[in-house]
Amino acid sequence: MARSYDLVLYGATGFTGGLTAEYLAAHAPAGLRWALAGRDLGKLAEVRGRLGRRAAELPLLHADAGDAASLRRLAESTEVVASTVGPYVKYGDPLVAACAAAGTDYTDLTGEPRFVDETYLRHHATAVRTGARLVHACGFDSIPADLGTWFTVQQLPGGVPLRVESFYRVSGRASAGTVHSLVGAVADAGAARQAARERRRRDPAPGAEPLRLLPRTHPVGLWTLPMPTLDPQIVGRSAAALGYGPGFTYGQYLALPSPVHVAGALAGTAAIAAAASWAPARERLLGRFASGSGPTAEQRLAGWMSVRFSGVAADGTRVLTEVHSDLDPGYASTAIMLGESTLCLALDELPATAGQVTTAAAMGARLVERLDAAGITFRVRRRWPRSG
Repeated sequence: MARSYDLVLYGATGFTGGLTAEYLAAHAPAGLRWALAGRDLGKLAEVRGRLGRRAAELPLLHADAGDAASLRRLAESTEVVASTVGPYVKYGDPLVAACAAAGTDYTDLTGEPRFVDETYLRHHATAVRTGARLVHACGFDSIPADLGTWFTVQQLPGGVPLRVESFYRVSGRASAGTVHSLVGAVADAGAARQAARERRRRDPAPGAEPLRLLPRTHPVGLWTLPMPTLDPQIVGRSAAALGYGPGFTYGQYLALPSPVHVAGALAGTAAIAAAASWAPARERLLGRFASGSGPTAEQRLAGWMSVRFSGVAADGTRVLTEVHSDLDPGYASTAIMLGESTLCLALDELPATAGQVTTAAAMGARLVERLDAAGITFRVRRRWPRSG
């Protein structure tokens, strides 16, 4: 059945959704059939008004996470839906269900492990049957880790055990949506563990090393802490799907300039965890972050991201690579990553995949090319000859 749109952005009235709409309006190719969707057509019209003349006639579609019929109509009208409506564990599942049933590709910005595991359990089999590609974590979670690891593996020999470690250095500020998702994930830790256990039972995927409790030193001298995020799970699933070699392992760390910064990061994380675990403190914390708010344009321009990857093969081959952006990682860069991921699914010739798949498995080399052209660069910093 012919569909009306190539791409629909769901949630453009939110902070990151608005940035993604601006990116698509500025960079979508001529002739792309796309639209904005959400529950408030008036607010969508305000967003469209900020996008300039190229988007003056952009269609606006009504869709509400609480209205299954509207989500079904949305999914059936387009080739791909990009969702920026979070927290995803609270609002995201009905749209994933609609896309899986309609054979519609789907992207989002989630960093919520419980959501990813639960949508796999509920909708992966349906999406495999209909041909839908369900691609979570198409922003700062988890594209730098997933595609950066994929890029690093391409520089190493095949058929031997590989170890990749990533080291994150970032500058940027959080939006209300990020804070709400983070606090919700901490408060929901029990349900997340249960979903993860069931996911591992159905879909075991190696590749994420256990978290280290003590800081270790980065190869270039920075202090590091393990990052307990969704990213290692995504990388492990890409490794299993794409065959990164026998005995592949991955570790992920936040790189900090001194032990003092390490102590500060640990104290801040502990404070957020404590507040999220106690309802009165949680409500007070969330009340400080109004829905739809986020860093200013000046703050986004001042942000940056540098993720370096140390890749070592069992035969002694070693490489250092980097994923870099001169823009704020969580918002300006994330809008680029989600925009290009969704355009890639909508327009490019890609490997045949279906079900819940990662960015590396679904889009791999083509998405790296797109992001590199958009200013999120993938580079080899250094190569070492094989030892011995």
